[in-house]
Amino acid sequence: MITSEEPNVSTTGRYSIRQTCELLSIHRNSLCKYTNMGLIKCGFRKATARKFYLGSEILRFWRAQM
Repeated sequence: MITSEEPNVSTTGRYSIRQTCELLSIHRNSLCKYTNMGLIKCGFRKATARKFYLGSEILRFWRAQM
């Protein structure tokens, strides 16, 4: 279940999978499912190809779920 409190994020900040899960109080498998369903969008770091989530996207997703 997603947290009922709005995540405290910087709208331009980049957040890792772990940070995003902690902010939303969800399991990483749930985040993966929501990403694959297109409910939340991620970016990829050029140097490492790791996923990241923008703060603005985290807030948009959270607001859509409330």
